[in-house]
Amino acid sequence: MNLKQIYELCINEGIKNDFRSKPLIQEHLEQVKKNYEKLDKKRKKLFDKERLTNPFSDTRIHVDSGRKSFKKVLVGIDITGAEILLAKELGADLVISHHPVGRALQGLDDVMQLQADVLEMYGVPINIAQALLKKRISEVSRGVHAANSYISVDAASALGIDFINVHTPADNSVATFIRKLIDKHKPKYVKDILDLLLDIPEYQEATKRGSAPRLYSGEEQNRAGKIAITEMTGGTEGSVEIYEKIANAGIGTVIAMHLSEEHKKKAEKALLNTVIAPHVASDSLGMNLILDKLEKKGIETISAGGFIRVSRNK
Repeated sequence: MNLKQIYELCINEGIKNDFRSKPLIQEHLEQVKKNYEKLDKKRKKLFDKERLTNPFSDTRIHVDSGRKSFKKVLVGIDITGAEILLAKELGADLVISHHPVGRALQGLDDVMQLQADVLEMYGVPINIAQALLKKRISEVSRGVHAANSYISVDAASALGIDFINVHTPADNSVATFIRKLIDKHKPKYVKDILDLLLDIPEYQEATKRGSAPRLYSGEEQNRAGKIAITEMTGGTEGSVEIYEKIANAGIGTVIAMHLSEEHKKKAEKALLNTVIAPHVASDSLGMNLILDKLEKKGIETISAGGFIRVSRNK
């Protein structure tokens, strides 16, 4: 597989596992195109045209040397200059980061629009979801704007190592995986959710490393009620004000990758159970579901940067 084929496989897996319908994703792309067409000549020239066809602005090709095929790929949840040097030393043809860097990091705020559609799916009115997310998206936009986001990209470019990152497609994959698990087993109590997570190899390894699935608010003996997978994809944490609206929509338990202290307090106030499927293990699970497709194409994976490799091809 060449780099474009690998990249397109990742994007297609993201679309296949997106909680949104394909028409809704297409509607998003059409709106981006309309906004582009309204720009003047100078701004059109500077516009990030990848956004016209890729619905995941936090997933990008950063360095493409034109290599015709790849056999050995170094994969990390986070990639720094150290991992780039490690890839060079180990003879990797390609580096794949999960977390966004470079132009993809600067597009992190854009994918957060996905959260509004997920919240609507679980019963939160779309006008409320969008209004509450608007402030948070603005905060994230300002935060990434100030970031020195090209450090690892520059390192890969200097060493001639092909480099991409895959963020929302992997997050969509893990979110769909967990949703199917919940739909299949229909856990009645919060403890049942934690037990289900501990059956997953990535979370077992995370537990050994000291980062087990945990309950941040609520009680294990609580009835789970309606379970929402609202904080597994969509860029990063959403609005702290959303938990009351989630509870009002009839949700009893939220499964998330992480929860800041401020978010936790708001969830507690809304009387929600919040189950945390550890961040790095969840990211690893999402990446593994995509890497299994690449493995079938004969690509070998080297784990680095916190990534827990588990193949489901056996």
